[in-house]
Amino acid sequence: MSTEQKKNYALPIIVMFALFAMISFVTGLQNPMGVIVKSQFGASNFMSQLGNAANFIAYAFMGIPAGMLLQRIGYKKTALLAVTVGFIGVGITFLSGIAESFAVYLVGAFISGFSMCMLNTVVNPMLNTLAGGGNKGNQLIQLGGSFNSISATIVPVLVGYLIGDLAQAKISNADPALFLAMGIFALAFVVLYFVNIPEPHIVKTSAKKEKSKHSALSFRHFVLGTVAIFIYVGVEVGIPNFANLFMTSPEINIDPTIAGSVVGTYWFLMMIGRLCGASIGAKVSSRAMLTVVSTVGIALVLGAIFCADNILVNMPVFKSDISFGFAQVPVNVMLLILCGLCTSVMWGGIFNLAVEGLGKYTAAASGLFMVMVCGGGILPLIQGGVADFAGFLNSYWVIALGLAYILFYAAIGSKNVNTDIPTDDYEA
Repeated sequence: MSTEQKKNYALPIIVMFALFAMISFVTGLQNPMGVIVKSQFGASNFMSQLGNAANFIAYAFMGIPAGMLLQRIGYKKTALLAVTVGFIGVGITFLSGIAESFAVYLVGAFISGFSMCMLNTVVNPMLNTLAGGGNKGNQLIQLGGSFNSISATIVPVLVGYLIGDLAQAKISNADPALFLAMGIFALAFVVLYFVNIPEPHIVKTSAKKEKSKHSALSFRHFVLGTVAIFIYVGVEVGIPNFANLFMTSPEINIDPTIAGSVVGTYWFLMMIGRLCGASIGAKVSSRAMLTVVSTVGIALVLGAIFCADNILVNMPVFKSDISFGFAQVPVNVMLLILCGLCTSVMWGGIFNLAVEGLGKYTAAASGLFMVMVCGGGILPLIQGGVADFAGFLNSYWVIALGLAYILFYAAIGSKNVNTDIPTDDYEA
């Protein structure tokens, strides 16, 4: 019975993996686009992160509505709507290149963020549910995250190659990547339309349900988990974004193509980390995994802050011709890129710990969880302000403090102290 159920769920799982890849491709565009708009519009480090901020702040507006959509119309229709919105958002980003308008670019990034929020709301609880929750749920999310990382690896490498001469860089240079994104959305819509997807958490309108006095916010470990995800997404995005800006700054002056390859290597290491996480996810608890990687991440970031930036090393990188080579970078950059191995498993670990034991509140919790993904826009803005004031390396104190909170959540905050709250479909 169990084997047959897994066979029936194979295609939905593949579709969720594909959506995972789409999320990172569109979101990852904002990293190299920050380098482009800094050059094209003479933006500060703070301003260069506004597109990224618009993309992630959309989560704050769409998180709860996305959770409600998931409950009312189900996984499939929510995903189809998300794909449509994503196509429109990337299309507006393309138009911003024609208009050479920073404002239009921000609108495109904001609308794309709506789509990414809706897709995230579908993908994570769906994979967790299909695997049966627990360590198995974490394992499947980590495996899906590997596809996310493959896509994220390609984006900075591809756009870094397309930028060419940084002094002449414009949004229109990224057109091939934008066309690819729109093509992926169009194809995904067709595939999703014909795929049968289970709907475990859809609310049947015909069924009379008594309103519960509890909600996902009644669980302390979930509330602390939403804070952890707010911080984590900011950490995950801030590390490569500012490594890219640091490398292409006049002080370091690394070619954008090489810098893009270095940043792409960060996402490639995230893929490696997620594959490792998936391979051991059924045996190692999310709590243990999160504790180890947050501790190592803190050590790497502190090492990057305190190392002199004139010490150069030859670092293996993922190149634009889909091969490996070496790039000479400051040792600080290499330490920061290695953080990809640590951040790789944090999303799945935090999500898994935060929704553990929520039962019927899981779908709504996923929407609330997505609201806090806006941290991916807010923390880099804070880091950008610190970078403008105190320099790129000192801006990584924001990252170090964020990792310290994640360590606290793994060790203490993730424990469910509200096991007395009923979580089955029908309360007595």
